[in-house]
Order: sequence, then C-alpha cells, then structure tokens
Amino acid sequence: MSKQQPRRKREHKTDYRRRLRLLKGRKPRLVVRLFSRSIVGQLTTYIATGDKVEISFNSMELKKLGWTYNCSNIPSAYLTGYALAKKAGKIKEAILDIGFHSPLAGTKQFAFAKGAIDGGLNVPVSEGMFPAEDRIKGEHIENYMETKKDKVQFSKTKKGVLACFEKVKKSIK
Repeated sequence: MSKQQPRRKREHKTDYRRRLRLLKGRKPRLVVRLFSRSIVGQLTTYIATGDKVEISFNSMELKKLGWTYNCSNIPSAYLTGYALAKKAGKIKEAILDIGFHSPLAGTKQFAFAKGAIDGGLNVPVSEGMFPAEDRIKGEHIENYMETKKDKVQFSKTKKGVLACFEKVKKSIK
C-alpha cells in the first residue's frame, strides 16, 4: 500500500520542502499572493499549531487611499508592499515567500518586495530582481493609455497614473 501525500501537497497548495527552508530562517515571512483582481501581502510567523498572520494588507484597500487604477498591476503591487511595511511597526525584517511562482526578475512579486523594502522592512532580495523604476511608478500604463486615447475603455479613466501613484504613496502612513 502506497503512502498518500498530505492534502495540501495533493491540492498543489504547499511545497513542503520550500516551506521548511523558509522556516529554518526563524524570521517572519513576507508572503505575497497574486489574484486576478488584487494582491494580498501578509507578514506571518510560525507557531506549532499553524502560521500566525501578524499583519495583512490587500491591494483593494488602496482604493480608500485614492488609487483609481487596477489593483493587480505592478504599481499597485509596489504600493501594497509599501503599505504593509508601514503597518509592520516592530517587525523590521522578513524573508520573501512567493509561493509556487517562479522567481522571475521584474514581476509583481518583486515590485511588492521593493515596496516593502522602501517602506522600511529588511528583505534579502537581489537588486537585479526589481522592476524598472518607470514600471513601478506606472509610466508604461500611462504611455499605453496615451496610444489608445481614442478607445472607449479609457474614456472614463483619468490620466495621471504617476500623479495618482505619488499621491497614494504620500497618504500611506
């Protein structure tokens, strides 16, 4: 009779080898999870009965701060990481946990990490993994909207991704 795998491994939700490596660091984990409409960031610590979420921030909360654009793009990932780090308070360092995603340079996960670092967290990530500064601020979105300005889908969208980005970043405390 073959031994059955743990449920979370069967459901492709947990990579236990990677998780063990992260937990051996004995530091809080900076968890980033991407969804189709939002990005969720959490600072979690390990306890014997399961992980404890110390602080959480959802990119949908950026809407309350004045963000008028998509909540699952690179600028919103950066702002989510930045806001989470500002909420962290006493937690000053963490290990990045990107789950099953491949660690590719310039992705939303690393925009999130860059935001957390700029917000005050010490996260060991190579500088070469972060997206370019113009992508973090949303210049690529503004340029795209400018080329498609006659399209109906952008007729209701206000211009000024950069201005909105800076306004929201300043409002995060």
